[in-house]
Amino acid sequence: MTTLRMAAVAAEFGRDLEEDFQIAERLIKEAREEGVRLLALPEACLGGYLLSLDDSAELDEGPPALGLDGPEIRRLASLAGEMTVVAGYCEAAGEARYNSVVCVTGDGVLGNHRKVHQPLGEDASYSSGDRFHAFDTPVGRIGMMICYDKAFPESARALALDGAAIGVCVSAWPGSRTNAAASLEEDRWKRRFDLFDRARALENQIVWLSANQAGTFGSLRFVGSAKVVDPGGEILADTGVAAGIAVAELDVVQALETARRSMGHLRDRRPETYDVPTGAVSA
Repeated sequence: MTTLRMAAVAAEFGRDLEEDFQIAERLIKEAREEGVRLLALPEACLGGYLLSLDDSAELDEGPPALGLDGPEIRRLASLAGEMTVVAGYCEAAGEARYNSVVCVTGDGVLGNHRKVHQPLGEDASYSSGDRFHAFDTPVGRIGMMICYDKAFPESARALALDGAAIGVCVSAWPGSRTNAAASLEEDRWKRRFDLFDRARALENQIVWLSANQAGTFGSLRFVGSAKVVDPGGEILADTGVAAGIAVAELDVVQALETARRSMGHLRDRRPETYDVPTGAVSA
């Protein structure tokens, strides 16, 4: 039996890129000391997220835009060393900027994903990605997505059909903007965050890592709730709404085989029946 020790982070990151790297370095060191081989840091952990998701977001200059082949990503890879590390950043690609997540080891970039689904006013700050794909890493085949991507079942399903054994979703998921609960534990957007994590793992019968921002940034109050979920939708480790690292150890291959033995959700699909009827409501 070969087990994988993996972890997802809930932590607070801001605009100061140097400070963000110091936080990332501390978290990577802490995870390494716990024997973690796969670590997921939050969306926008290198340079911070947007200050707001309403019209005032247009006044926000946003995080620094980093090149996928630039010195900052190379620095992240150097920090990762023998570990596989996933982290969110603002990607510069010509004139466009993308809300992206990168996967690195000390050998360099293994994979990169540009956020496809954009909530509220995020499209004023970022261009949209156009695909989901899985890729091989030293810890197995994984697929990545960002925050609102996980609200769409097709996102995780595309990754699972591409052979992902582990889904990694990094987020800057805030609490509800209306009728906010006094306690984040009772927040309805936190409940949605948790439900999506469990559902995406269960329906695709894959392991699921969910990292998220914690604390506050601008007008946003993040729900934390980093977690590791098994292929049956059971939460193996969870930070709650506080900052922290959710660590779990699992034989990923065995867990997938066990989950899929009787009811294989990917095996038992009937794609020919899933056509959208003519005239179906689109919104």
